[in-house]
Amino acid sequence: MNIFLVCNAGMSTSILVKKMQEAAAAKSLADTHIEAFSVEVLDQRAAEADVVLLGPQIRHMKGDVEKILAGRCPVEVINMQDYGMIRGDKVLAKALQLLGKE
Repeated sequence: MNIFLVCNAGMSTSILVKKMQEAAAAKSLADTHIEAFSVEVLDQRAAEADVVLLGPQIRHMKGDVEKILAGRCPVEVINMQDYGMIRGDKVLAKALQLLGKE
């Protein structure tokens, strides 16, 4: 499954991605691919997404992202506290919940 984190430039979420990858490994979720990039890149990669999580700093773009994805997958804004505290396990749990896997 592909979990995409989207932010302004794709940089601010890179540490969170690493923590989410560690949490996925601890749960033996070997088929989980987690990646971060900008909205512009999402335009090109939308067909690959199973769930898209937005950085809180671009919450205002949720409608635009939903249009790009055209209902193909769930879109959610990452909880600000989980984002700020880099709680990869909690963000992964939210992604799995959106996918009906937790």
